[in-house]
Order: sequence, then structure tokens, then C-alpha cells
Amino acid sequence: MHVLVTGATGFIGRALTQRLEAEGHSVSAWVRNPTAARAALGEGPRLLDASRSASLSEVMAEIDGVINLAGEPVALTRWTEARRERLVASRVDVTRVLVAAMTACTARPHVLVSASAVGYYGDRGDDLVDESSPAGSGFLADLCKAWEAAAHEASPLGVRVTSPRIGIVLGPGGGALAPMLPAFKAGLGGPIAGGKQWMSWIHLDDMVNLLLTLLTDDRYHGPVNATAPNPVTNAEFTKSLGAALHRPTVVPLPGFALKLALGESAEVVIGGQRVRGRRTEELGFRFAHESLAAALEDIVRRGR
Repeated sequence: MHVLVTGATGFIGRALTQRLEAEGHSVSAWVRNPTAARAALGEGPRLLDASRSASLSEVMAEIDGVINLAGEPVALTRWTEARRERLVASRVDVTRVLVAAMTACTARPHVLVSASAVGYYGDRGDDLVDESSPAGSGFLADLCKAWEAAAHEASPLGVRVTSPRIGIVLGPGGGALAPMLPAFKAGLGGPIAGGKQWMSWIHLDDMVNLLLTLLTDDRYHGPVNATAPNPVTNAEFTKSLGAALHRPTVVPLPGFALKLALGESAEVVIGGQRVRGRRTEELGFRFAHESLAAALEDIVRRGR
């Protein structure tokens, strides 16, 4: 297949691009900084400069499938008005540009795999949610709703559209673990805001495998929860990460401190979602990493 990837230089995108190339697919990456992208991705992918509006329409008729992972990081920064606008633009507006390029072509990709997030559900406490559950409230939920709606504008074009609602992605060399590891390695890790909030996670290897499945398996359409079968509380996560690193986890981080530092964006880590992947269960997707403890042991070992 010839696959167009956005967000190719991100944590998931780099691993995905490597896997696509290893399996013999042709990859085109739509990037903002071709020089930096070449350094990050190597010589394999064809790079399309996002500053050239014609670059997408020039290649779209050649593309078999699109995996849209574009989006600036949501966590660890205050959501000022300008920041909110960038978060929306990097997700919703980019997706609209992709769909517009498809609309302008007569030969179109067969499939659009367009990322979303479990933030779609909002903070749901202990409720178990699946793909049939309604959207929550708040900025993140509204962002995810608009993001998915933009992608599904491609459906009337005859494009199969699926939106993986991605959980907390864990892997070596980046992702959600990167900002945590220094404190935990120093023995300064601990539960956040009491530790009762749910964390729906997925190992990077499984995330890449699922994206490839969504790309090639026509049975998948609409939302698909991209999370491992066993969500955990923040307290359980903290204990497992400490065990994997052989470090104590006795330094809690109060919720009010996060709220003071990050404002409304603190909800990303103070709130949570207990997510069930009903579609992956129904269609028989096999996770390589179902246990958080085993997943973290694998990641720590590979990161040494």
C-alpha cells in the first residue's frame, strides 16, 4: 500500500512509519518541517511540505490509505486562548484539509484512520465506557467530537473512516512515560491527586499493530477504543512503575498543585476514563501487552 501519514515525527508516528516501511509499504509523510522530519524519519519516507497547499492534492490520487496522527501535545501546558486555538487547528483544521484534498480527487484513498482520544468521554469517574457511550463535557471532549466529525466528512466520498480513541501510550523513548521517569527514577514518584482516577493505557507496540489493523481490515469503521483490556487507577499505575524501576513511590502530588501550575489542563491527569475496547474484543484484535506490570517491565528493559 501507499500510505500517507500525518504526525509522522511524533512518538506514535515514528514507530508507525518504521513499521510500515519494514512491511514493504510506501510512505508519504505530510510534515511542517521537512529538514527536521528527514532527520527524524531517515531517508525512506517521501516528505510532503505542509506549507505548500498543493502538495496534498498532488499526491492524494496515488494514496491507498491515510493515517492522520497530527496534533500538538495537549498535556503539561496551560490552555490559554491561543493554545486552545492551536490545539484545534492542529487536529480539526488539519483533518479538514485532508478531507478537502480527497474531495478534490476522483481517485481517492480507500481508508482514513484519523486519531481521536479517550478524552472524548470526559472525566467519568468509575463508570466503564465503550464506543457506544456518549461524549463527555469540557474542552477535551468537545475537541475530540469536532476532530472525529471532521474525519467523518470523508464517509460520503466512499472512504472508510475509523477513529481510534487513543489512551495513554506507553513505550521506550518518549510518550507519556518520558516526563514521569526522571522523578520516578529518583525515588520521587507517587500517586497524583489521590490516585483514584482511571488510566486507560496501551503499549506502543500494540498501538502500532492496531493502527495497521485499522488500515487494512475493512471490518473496522467508526470509533475504536485504542486501549489495553485492563485499565488501572493512577495508584495502581504508580505502584507498577515503581516496581519496574525498583524505586519507592511515596511522594504524592496533590491535585491542587497541578491545578495551580496548569489550570484547566490539569484535568488531563486529575480526571480519567475507565475504557473498554468493545470493538477490538468483538473483532478479535490480539494485544501483546495486556498486563500493565509486564508492559512496564518490557519498556524499562528496552529503555536501558
